[in-house]
Amino acid sequence: MDIYRHDDSFREEGFSVLAGIDEAGRGPLAGPVVAAAVILPPQIRIKGLRDSKKVPEKERAHLFWEVLVSASAVGVGVVDNLEIDRINILMATKSAMKQAVADLARSPDALLIDAMTIPGIAFRQFPIIKGDAKSASVAAASIIAKYLRDRLMLHYDSLYPDYNFKKHKGYCTQEHMKKIALFGPCPIHRKSFRQVMTSELPFALS
Repeated sequence: MDIYRHDDSFREEGFSVLAGIDEAGRGPLAGPVVAAAVILPPQIRIKGLRDSKKVPEKERAHLFWEVLVSASAVGVGVVDNLEIDRINILMATKSAMKQAVADLARSPDALLIDAMTIPGIAFRQFPIIKGDAKSASVAAASIIAKYLRDRLMLHYDSLYPDYNFKKHKGYCTQEHMKKIALFGPCPIHRKSFRQVMTSELPFALS
C-alpha cells in the first residue's frame, strides 16, 4: 500500500491538513506511554517512512530527524506510570494523544488515529486499523513517539541500572521479569500490571 496515497485520499475529500496520531508504550511494564501528532505537508515524501516497529533502531533515529524537519507541526504527549496506574493504560493512552494534539502549533482539519478515537476533541477523527502501516502521517507519528519513548527509557536506565531498561525498554521480556523478581518493582514500574506484582514466575531465575 502507498501510505502517501492513503493520506492524499483524505485530502481529496476536503481534509487538507491531516494530523497523524500514534503512541508508543501501551504494552510495557514500566515507564510512560508517549503519543505524537504529526502534520506532514502534502508534497513531502520521506524515503523509508513506515511503521516504527518495522524500523531498525539506527534507521529510526534517522527517520525521527527527517520527520522533525519535514513536518509542518509536531505535538507530543506523555503520561507517566503513576497516572497509568490511576486511570488505566487505555485512558492514559487517549490522554497522551489528546495532549499531543493540543501541543500542535497549528490546527488540523482531521485526525488519522491508529485504531482508536480520542474523547473530548472537536476535530474530525478517523480511526484506522494498523494505521501506522497504512498512513504516512500515522507512520510519522509512530516514529516520533517510539524514538522519544526509547530516549526516556535510556534516561531511566541511568537512574535504575539494575533493570537494564536500555535493552528491553520496559517490555515484558524474560530478562525484565527476572529483574523484577530479583529486585522488586522500581519507581517507574506500573503497579497495576499483574506481571509487575506477581511473585511466582514461570521460569527459573538462573
